[in-house]
Amino acid sequence: MSNDGVETKNEETAAAAAAGGAGVRYERSFDGTVATIVLDRAAQRNAVDGATAEALFAAFRAFEEDERAKVAVLWGANGTFCAGADLKALAAKRNPNKVTPHGKGPMGPTRMQLRKPVIAAVAGYAVAGGLELACWCDLRVAEEDAVFGVFCRRWGVPLIDGGTVRLPRLIGHSRAMDLILTGRPCGAKEALHIGLANRVVPRGEARAEAEKLAAEIARFPQATMLSDRASACEQWALGETAAIQNELRHGAAVLEDAVKGATTFAGGAGRGGSFEDFKPKL
Repeated sequence: MSNDGVETKNEETAAAAAAGGAGVRYERSFDGTVATIVLDRAAQRNAVDGATAEALFAAFRAFEEDERAKVAVLWGANGTFCAGADLKALAAKRNPNKVTPHGKGPMGPTRMQLRKPVIAAVAGYAVAGGLELACWCDLRVAEEDAVFGVFCRRWGVPLIDGGTVRLPRLIGHSRAMDLILTGRPCGAKEALHIGLANRVVPRGEARAEAEKLAAEIARFPQATMLSDRASACEQWALGETAAIQNELRHGAAVLEDAVKGATTFAGGAGRGGSFEDFKPKL
């Protein structure tokens, strides 16, 4: 249980239950709107082997199917977000990560296109495949001593979980190439400056702050927020004209909710940056 009152609910779905036992836990806030997926392999610094990748995939599938959960947080326990793929398991051919052209990513969820947002709560190292997991998330809350990097460069292991695609999209081609080619560490301060991290918080506070941010996002009217998120994600594969048309298509589908929001605004709720009197139906 976290400081923000998160309780473990592995019984919520069969997929969530399956996530337990491979170094992955599926936890939910007491109101059920925030799901926290915990990667917990302390001896391996949260490196991901084949079984853990399967468990991560199952946990995020459980989140996607969980109607009460609006936002997920991915958290690496014991002071490390994720050290990447478990290279010892790979070298020993002992439950190694699966590398296939289709289906699950080698790190588990990295090919999933979820309809709901995910926030990475980064403490310690988020490197190699761990960096790719963080880049897969919508937002990244990093502790002040967090370190990002393509550390797999030194062992000749490639990025195959979306790192060469998502990292340039997040921080720009030139900055991404600096990290990809050199494999150098990128601290939290630099990560914030270049757009890799969205928030930097004191040591020991990443999970709590990420869950707080998730709860804030979960309070918004969900249909329009998810519509805007989908449009922003889909525009990467479209030309400008098609992307604008796609935005209109998404927006038109939730106009009824927009009218409700306008009515709420007209009634005075949610103004002045305060949400104390703003309680939309979730």
